[in-house]
Amino acid sequence: MIQMLRQRVHLSRTKLIMLGFVLLILAGTLLLMLPVATRDGQETSFLGALFTATSATCVTGLVVYDTWTHWTLFGQLVLLTLIQIGGLGFITIGTFALSLLGRKIGLGGRELIRDSLSTQQIRGSIRLVRRIVRGTLLFEGLGAVLLAVRFVPELGLARGCYYGVFHAVSAFCNAGFDLMGFQGEYSSFCNYAADPIVNLVLMGLIVIGGIGFLVWDDLLTHRWHWRRYRLQTKVVLTATAVLIFGGTLLFLLSERNNLFADMSWGERIWAALFCAVTPRTAGFNTVDTAALTSGSKVLTMILMFIGGSPGSTAGGIKTTTVVVIFLYIRSYLFSNEDCTIFHRRLDRDAIKRASVVVFINFSLALFAILVLLIGQDLPLADVLFEAFSAIGTVGMSTGVTRELNALSRLVIILLMFCGRVGSLSFAMSFTGRRRTGRLRYPEEQIIVG
Repeated sequence: MIQMLRQRVHLSRTKLIMLGFVLLILAGTLLLMLPVATRDGQETSFLGALFTATSATCVTGLVVYDTWTHWTLFGQLVLLTLIQIGGLGFITIGTFALSLLGRKIGLGGRELIRDSLSTQQIRGSIRLVRRIVRGTLLFEGLGAVLLAVRFVPELGLARGCYYGVFHAVSAFCNAGFDLMGFQGEYSSFCNYAADPIVNLVLMGLIVIGGIGFLVWDDLLTHRWHWRRYRLQTKVVLTATAVLIFGGTLLFLLSERNNLFADMSWGERIWAALFCAVTPRTAGFNTVDTAALTSGSKVLTMILMFIGGSPGSTAGGIKTTTVVVIFLYIRSYLFSNEDCTIFHRRLDRDAIKRASVVVFINFSLALFAILVLLIGQDLPLADVLFEAFSAIGTVGMSTGVTRELNALSRLVIILLMFCGRVGSLSFAMSFTGRRRTGRLRYPEEQIIVG
C-alpha cells in the first residue's frame, strides 16, 4: 500500500514520511477541536488544537493549555495516541501491523523503514521493527506498573493505573505531556522532586527511549560484550553517560545557592539528575524552570539542542552529531588527517552531514528567535529557551508559550515539526535528488578564519 502511494503521487521516501506526519497532525487537530475533547464543552480554536496536536505528534510537550485542566478523557486519549504514533513512527507501527497480518513487506517498504529508523541497512529491518514494538510495550508496561504503584494510593485504582500508563508512554516517547494539573496548572512533577520511584521510572524511560532503537538491537544481540558493539552504540552510550553525569554536576554547582539552597543533599542529587536527563528531550520538570539561574538555563538550552540519539523517540541534533563535530575539530587542531574514535575512522560524509545538521538547526532557532522578538515584546532569555525547546522537541518552557501570538505559534509549530522529522530531511525534501555531473570546475582557495 505504501509503495502504491509513492508511485501514484511520485513522492520520495522523505516526503512520504513527512506527509504521514502532516496527515497525523491534521487528524489530531480535528479531533481536538471537537467539543467532547474539552472540559467546558467549547470548541478549541484551530490554531490552539494544531499547536497541541503538533506538539504531541512531534513528541515535544510545549502546550498552550494545561493537559489535565483543559482536555477531557477523550482529548487526553487523542493526545496519548498521537504521542505513541509520533514517538515510534507510523511507518514502524504500520509495518508491525502488516507483519502480524502475514503481509509481505516489499523493497520499497523496507527502504521506508530504513529511512524512518535512521538505519544503514535494509536487511533485518522487519526483525528490528518487531523488536522495537515488543520492547516498547515491555518498557512502557513495566513503567506503567511501577508508576501505578506510586499513584494508586494517592488517586485511587482506576485513575492511578491510568496515570501510570499515560506518563509511562509520555516519558518513553520523550513527549513531556503530564496530567499533574490537578495539583496546580503546569506544575509537572514539582511535587515529586524527591520521590525515588517517580524519578527513577521517568528518567529510566526517558533514557531508554532516547538512546535509539539500533542501540537496543545491538545490546540485545551482543549483551555485555563491549568489543562487539557497533561504533554507533559505543558513541551513544559514552556520550549519554557524559551528558547525564556531567550535567548533574553542573546543575548541582549552578543551583547550590538558588533552588537547591534549602534542600537536603539527597533531594539535591535527585533534582540535579532529573534536570540533566529531562532536556534530552522529555520536557518534564521537578523544579520551577522559570526560577533556574541564568547558568542553568544556558546549560538546559545546550542539552536541549543536543537532544537524544539517532533512530530514537528523542529530538535534537543528536549525540552522534556532537561527537562527530568534536572529533573533526580535534583532528584539525592536532593536524590529524583522519577523525578516529574507538579505533575506527569516520567517513567524510558523516562529517559533512553533522556540520549541515548543526548549521540548519541553529539557523532555524535563530530565525524563530528573531520572529518572536520582532512580533512581540518578550524577554530575550525566555524566547531563547522557547526556540531551543521547540527545535529540540523538548517541551520545557519558562511559561512564555501561552503568551505567544498567532504568528509566533506558527513559527514554533514549524520548529517542532522540523525537529521531529529532522531538519536535514526537511531541507533536502525541497532540494531534490543529489546531482553528480562529470564536469568539475577548477579549484581555487579562499581565506577562512
